[in-house]
Amino acid sequence: MVPDRRIKKVILGKKSIGILRIGDEFFAFDSQCPHRGADLLQANINGAGEIICPLHQYRFDLKSGQVRSGFCGELPVFQVKLSENGLFVCLP
Repeated sequence: MVPDRRIKKVILGKKSIGILRIGDEFFAFDSQCPHRGADLLQANINGAGEIICPLHQYRFDLKSGQVRSGFCGELPVFQVKLSENGLFVCLP
């Protein structure tokens, strides 16, 4: 259901998040860049495990949300757990 290296939009309550799979690892993150609110569902993913904002090319670590390039707050990321019952995303 989640193709490799393709971001899928998921709505959880009133929250829009992106879900991404790289190999066997899943990531969940806020669908908007914390800098200017650009749509991260259109972002690129590099080989270093970073999501790259399409607006200003800011880079964020997919595991921690830490800014790797740019000047803004961290990207909200969410814990993801895959089980035999499905994919679970833990929202605060």
